Amino acid sequence: MNAVLEALQFRHACKKFDPERKIPKQELEMILECGHLSPSSFGMEPWKFLVIQNPDLRARLREVCWNQAQITDASDIVVILVKPDALKPDTDYIKAMFHRRNMPDDAEKAYLDRYRNHMQAEVEPVMSYYSWGSKQCYIALANMMTAAAAGGIDSCPIEGFEKQGAEKVLEIDTDQFEVAVIFALGYRAGEQSIRLRADSSDVIEYI
Repeated sequence: MNAVLEALQFRHACKKFDPERKIPKQELEMILECGHLSPSSFGMEPWKFLVIQNPDLRARLREVCWNQAQITDASDIVVILVKPDALKPDTDYIKAMFHRRNMPDDAEKAYLDRYRNHMQAEVEPVMSYYSWGSKQCYIALANMMTAAAAGGIDSCPIEGFEKQGAEKVLEIDTDQFEVAVIFALGYRAGEQSIRLRADSSDVIEYI
């Protein structure tokens, strides 16, 4: 069986973690590196990964995450931050991200123009920079959860949280970053909820 498919068949949104089992440091670093290596639109890497291990901090974070037990029971909690304002055209961040490609000046200018035009024509009319950046963060989220599953490590993506409350607990400088999504990593304990999926014929169409 394809290794990725096998990992995805193992993966589920784990609701019950064994609080006594901890992910080995090397395994955790591998999972995070898979997030680091993830693709993003225009290669902008609009993320930062916070690994929350402090028990007291996690207890306070749980209060703004609908009191979900995963926050305190999982081995590690990863908060993915997005930098929305930095993604706006012509910021120093955008210029630096294109400049690192070592392109000729005219090619670099052309890419900056293309980015600006795309954001103004296709992104700004339909969504915020927070939403657009979060879309990129979810690519990293998926890669990290799949990488974890490949190593027999469970995960649970968490959108059930109070965004401003989480940013306050984590003391995030919201002029630079905002919380995009949170996910738990660890090892399952006890009986888990059944994973449900629509039939593949309902979601896959060839044209």
